[in-house]
Amino acid sequence: MTSNILILKGSPREKGNSAVLADKAAEGARSAGAQVESIYLHGLDIRPCDACEECSAGACVIEDDMIALYPKLAAADGIILASPIYWFTFSAQLKLCIDRWYAFQAHQWKEVAHKKYGIILAYGDSDLHNSGGINAIHTIETMCRYLKSEVVGIVHGSLSDVGDAEKHPDLMDEAFALGKRMAE
Repeated sequence: MTSNILILKGSPREKGNSAVLADKAAEGARSAGAQVESIYLHGLDIRPCDACEECSAGACVIEDDMIALYPKLAAADGIILASPIYWFTFSAQLKLCIDRWYAFQAHQWKEVAHKKYGIILAYGDSDLHNSGGINAIHTIETMCRYLKSEVVGIVHGSLSDVGDAEKHPDLMDEAFALGKRMAE
C-alpha cells in the first residue's frame, strides 16, 4: 500500500533552507514509494482561528485556503512540519495552520491523530537551544503525544543564509532518510 505524505512548509522563502530540506525529505519518501504533496503555507490565505466554536459541527466556518487543506491533512498517513526558527519557535505561517486544526476537535482529532510526523527546522544561531529550536521541537512533540502520534524523526541545523542547506550534505542526507522513514 502506498503511503501518502503531506509536507507543510512554513518558511516565507519558497527556497529557504527548511524548504530545501523538506524537498529532500519528499525525494526520500518518493524513493520509498510514497505519494507526496508539499504545501507552501506562506503563499496561502490562512487566517487565524476566531474561537467562534462553530467547528463543533465538524468543519471550520472561516472561508480561506485552509478549507482545501483539511481533507489533505485527513488523508495523509504522515505529515512533515518544516520551518525556520523565528523568535525562538517555528514560524507564524506554520503556527496559523496548526492552530486551525482546532476544527478537528469535533471528531476527537481523528483527522490528524495516530499518524507519523516528521520535523525539519533551520535556525540561524549556533545550536538548537540558543536558537529556540528546542521550543519548536517540544511543542510539536507535545502535540504528537496529545494526538497519540509518533515523531519519526527530527532534522535540524544552523543554516542562516539562503543556500546553506545545500552546503551541508549530512543534513540533506538526514532529510532524505527522514522521508524514507515516513514512507515505511
